[in-house]
Amino acid sequence: MFIYNVTIKIDAAIENDWLQWMQNEHLEDVMSTGMFDSYSFLQLLDPEEEGYRTYIAQYFTDSESRYGQYIEQFAPALRQKGFDQFGNQFIAFRSILKKLT
Repeated sequence: MFIYNVTIKIDAAIENDWLQWMQNEHLEDVMSTGMFDSYSFLQLLDPEEEGYRTYIAQYFTDSESRYGQYIEQFAPALRQKGFDQFGNQFIAFRSILKKLT
């Protein structure tokens, strides 16, 4: 099992709009690529930084090659959509994890 982990720190001023976009558009767009089997969407509660909110989207796949295909074929356009919508009001940190047990 491989987990594509995206940690996003957003300006609290855009939280409601950003959450609506994530839940109604972006998560579905990522899943519609067919590269992931399921996902989890989480909010980081502690530590919390004043004026910012942190969320984590985790996408699960059984194949590292499917993850690679997502990064090459789909990620650039989907990342651009987020930037077009919210500009520099968020920062995203991405990593790939391998589940051992």
